[in-house]
Amino acid sequence: MNTLAHAGPGPWVLFFPLVWAAVVVGVVTVLRRAGWRRGRGFGPGSGPGSRRDAGPDENSPIALLGHRFAAGEIDEDEYWRRLSVLDEQFGRAADQKRRRT
Repeated sequence: MNTLAHAGPGPWVLFFPLVWAAVVVGVVTVLRRAGWRRGRGFGPGSGPGSRRDAGPDENSPIALLGHRFAAGEIDEDEYWRRLSVLDEQFGRAADQKRRRT
């Protein structure tokens, strides 16, 4: 006859929820580092910095100036003059100023 009374699962029952919590935190961390948040998705061109490397979008002032020049609305001198002003505000010069601070 068994004289030991069974008192329940004991303190080990807390171990399994902690393991599952660690698994969930690990999966979320891996997905966030891989670029899952904010709709970036996976695959080529979706890694960190890919948006910056893609160049200006179609609605940026620099792209619109390029379209106007290509359409013949402005001449070359006006294009370069306006591009130098826009480049200071939106282009490489502005990026370098932001990196310094």
